Amino acid sequence: MDIQSVVVGGGPVASLIVLVTHDVPAGATPQQLPIRIGSVEATAITMGVRDRSGGRPMTHDLLSAVIAELGGRCLSVRVMSVQGTTFFAQVELLDAAGERHYVDARPSDAIALAVREGVAIYADESVLAAAALPDFRGVEADERAHELEEFHAFVEQLSPEDFNVAHGEQDGE
Repeated sequence: MDIQSVVVGGGPVASLIVLVTHDVPAGATPQQLPIRIGSVEATAITMGVRDRSGGRPMTHDLLSAVIAELGGRCLSVRVMSVQGTTFFAQVELLDAAGERHYVDARPSDAIALAVREGVAIYADESVLAAAALPDFRGVEADERAHELEEFHAFVEQLSPEDFNVAHGEQDGE
């Protein structure tokens, strides 16, 4: 998944991150996965995407530094499931001994770490099936194709008599 957009809300306006499928087969439309997150988390993700050289480390920068200091590294982030409006994620870590560990996380924290580490973000197919936005472009294209089929059928049924101004008139009369 790629980050398509991050909306930092305030007050009654919720913050949101929209992920979009990365590897899309030819002819297919990318799927969008909106996840509602807190404004602090949205800001943390945005700060991780932008280069902030020279600034003091934020919480997710600290986590990244601790993982590196212990000889580990972050391999990936996965949005594993969704229950109602709550999403669940997992961070895949590799320790200094080469052993993999999977740590439960909020998607917003996992994604904030992923952007700092430059690692892939995945979403399980079950999550996409349950929470991805409908493909409105696909629906629109299907509707256009249906309208063209109807128009084509209409045109095929036309005869030259259908174009006479008055029934039985000839050109030039």
